[in-house]
Amino acid sequence: MSQEFLLALVAATFLIAGTVKGVIGLGLPSVSLALLTATVGLHEAMALLLAPSFVTNLWQALVGGHARAILARTWPFMAAATIMVWLGALALTRVDVALLTALLGVLLLAYSVLSLTRPVIAIPRAWERWAGPVLGSANGVLTGMTGSFVVPGVLYLQALALPRDVLVQAMGVLFTLSTVALALCLRGRDLLSADLGLISTAAVVPALLGMVIGQRVRGRLSEARFRVVFFVALGAMGVAIVARALPR
Repeated sequence: MSQEFLLALVAATFLIAGTVKGVIGLGLPSVSLALLTATVGLHEAMALLLAPSFVTNLWQALVGGHARAILARTWPFMAAATIMVWLGALALTRVDVALLTALLGVLLLAYSVLSLTRPVIAIPRAWERWAGPVLGSANGVLTGMTGSFVVPGVLYLQALALPRDVLVQAMGVLFTLSTVALALCLRGRDLLSADLGLISTAAVVPALLGMVIGQRVRGRLSEARFRVVFFVALGAMGVAIVARALPR
């Protein structure tokens, strides 16, 4: 793959992913990871999503004014989700990348099904003391193995019955911390080269442009219908990634 084609592919990917995030407020890491894994490979996709994911999710994490309350309530979950990324990342150089790619496809499919069915799950306040570290650890390990931040972390945050604005900001905090931890792990395993880092940094521009486009067209679209189309498409990409990764 030529450098010019790679740059065009990355720019188009993050323009699409940013537009999705602009319309429904989420999806940039999942969309970019799915599209790039299918085209350039899992390790490269994980490296390329770092800068756009960090910038867009840091914005989401800081806006809202609830950061202190979020961390006060969820710090055991957030700490486990961040620290345990290193454990999952050990698999990147020890496990067949095809198996890790298939695992990513399964996680994307699970995220899509859960988002479409929206099961009502509530975690009692008294359970958060142990549920947070357990599910945070699971989220961190899966992040390190696949680059996906969402399962089971998003489900856990939704189960806390947080107000919508607080939930959106809490997801931004989770994704920001996970991105930083993933970047450190990839660098430590020589999977984040200077070239990939530069391309990832440049991809911030189309990601932000896509978000602006998405926000502008949001009022012209049915957000509920767009969410359904998005998650069906994401689930289909998950299935395709699994099918392509597994031996025939």
